[in-house]
Amino acid sequence: MAALDNQADFSPQLGSPATGVVITGGASGIGLAAAHALAAVGRPVALWDINADGAAGAADIISQRYGVRAVGFSVDLRNPQAVTPAAIATREAIGAVGGIVHCAGTAETTGIDGVTPENWDSGIALHVRSIVLMTQAFREDLRSLPGSAIVALSSINATLGNGMIPIYSAAKGAVISLVRSMADELSADGVRINAVSPGMIDTPIMAGTKAALPGHYERRIMMGRYGAAEELGRVIRFLLSDEASYMTAAEIIVDGGNINSQRQ
Repeated sequence: MAALDNQADFSPQLGSPATGVVITGGASGIGLAAAHALAAVGRPVALWDINADGAAGAADIISQRYGVRAVGFSVDLRNPQAVTPAAIATREAIGAVGGIVHCAGTAETTGIDGVTPENWDSGIALHVRSIVLMTQAFREDLRSLPGSAIVALSSINATLGNGMIPIYSAAKGAVISLVRSMADELSADGVRINAVSPGMIDTPIMAGTKAALPGHYERRIMMGRYGAAEELGRVIRFLLSDEASYMTAAEIIVDGGNINSQRQ
C-alpha cells in the first residue's frame, strides 16, 4: 500500500478550477441552486433556460450577490441549431468554459397511450441529445482547461418504475448510459463527466405532486422529507471541482434514502 504523501494538499478546492460554467435549466430549481453554489465560490456562470426573463433576472441577482460574471440566455435545447450560437455568446460573456451542468428537463405525464413520436423525440432531445451537442460545442474549451468537468442530471426514476412518465424515465436511464460512454472518450482529454440522480426534490416541477399527495413520499423516504434544491447544488459544485478529481462515469444518488427504503 502506498504511503500518504506528506506534501499532499488538503486545503478546500470547491472553487477550483475557477473557470466558467454553463448551467441549463438555470432559471429555477436545481439549475438555479447549482448556479448559486458555483458563483458562491467565485466561478462565472451562464444560465441557459427557455425562460429568457427568468434566466436574465437570476443572472443579475447572482452577479450582484457574489460579484462574479453571470449571464442569462434564452436557449431551447430541443432545437439543435440553438446550441452553437448560445455557446459563442456564452464564451464572449464569461470566457472559456470549463464546466457544464445539464439540469433542463420536463416530466410530461403521458402513460403509454399518451406517447407520440413528437413528444418522445422532444423529451429525448431535451434530456439526452443536448448533452452531446453541448459537449461538442465546448469540446475545445474543456480539453484546454485543466480540471474541466460535466454533470448531467438523471433521476431515481431511471431505476424505479413510474408508469405515468415513460418518456422522462427512459430519457433519464439513457443519461446514465450516455455519461458512462462519454466518460471513456473524454478521459483522454482530462475531462470528467458524472451523473446525479435526485429523488423527490422540492422544486417547481414537483409542486403539483407534493400538493396532490401530502405526506405520501415523506413516509417512504428514510430522511422523512423532500430534498432542497440547494442540497443538490452543493453536490453538483463538488463534482465540478478538483475535490472530485478522481471521479468520472459515476451516478451519485441524492434521494434521502428513497431507493433503498422498504417503507410503505
